[in-house]
Amino acid sequence: MSDDSLAAVAAAWFRDLQGRICSAFESFEPTSRFEPRSWSKPPGHRLQGGGESRLMRGSVFEKVGVNVSHVWGVFPQQAWGQVAGAAQSEGRFVACGISLVAHMCNPYVPAVHMNLRYLRTSHAWFGGGSDLTPTFPFAQDTAAFHDALRGACDSYRPDAYAEFKAWCDRYFYLPHRQEPRGVGGIFFDDLASGDAEADFAFVQAVGEAFLRVYPQIVAGRKDTPFDAEARERLLIKRGRYVEFNLVYDRGTKFGFSTDADPDAYLMSLPPLVRW
Repeated sequence: MSDDSLAAVAAAWFRDLQGRICSAFESFEPTSRFEPRSWSKPPGHRLQGGGESRLMRGSVFEKVGVNVSHVWGVFPQQAWGQVAGAAQSEGRFVACGISLVAHMCNPYVPAVHMNLRYLRTSHAWFGGGSDLTPTFPFAQDTAAFHDALRGACDSYRPDAYAEFKAWCDRYFYLPHRQEPRGVGGIFFDDLASGDAEADFAFVQAVGEAFLRVYPQIVAGRKDTPFDAEARERLLIKRGRYVEFNLVYDRGTKFGFSTDADPDAYLMSLPPLVRW
């Protein structure tokens, strides 16, 4: 499969996954539904293509965004050093992906993040991962989440889970707080084994694993009784989430470097937060 064909196939799959995730999440909401918003850049802009952001605010999902994009063009020169291969391609790139963040009303339902992407500059690779951020960790939920991601990794290569879990633990860490953001998951980047179709199959397996396991966790915790003190702890935990995403998160920085859609790459910020 050519690089151009792979980008188109990956973008189509990301859109399909977006639809299926949104349907699964809407099944928990009595009346709320995702509101779609499409965006694109005008002809002549250095960035072409666009995407669709979907946002829902409900009684279970306080704020959840599921965004897809497929863009191409030229990075601004000051960003060439931030993206592998960008200098060699004179800033030309193609990127597509899906990004999801869910902040929950009930403090006992963990927040979650999932991102899968394909990027091509002078060479091509996949990246992404998923991690769980509970205010009140439950060993059962953590084990189920990790087991699902381990299964996806085991379908790729035997040592993938250990490598990508450790990478996640290093990445989703707040040095200034000296604490992890949550209970981890997997994270990978610059994935280019030489077999692009196998790499893409792994990315698909991660997306499918997420779609299986997270709704199960939501179903098991969404009706747990909670009080004002638990809700306060949730809002303070969200403060840590904001600190990470605005200071350290590579996806946020990449969004700013592409001049894509600010509402899309700042979608991860929660609606209410305290410090």
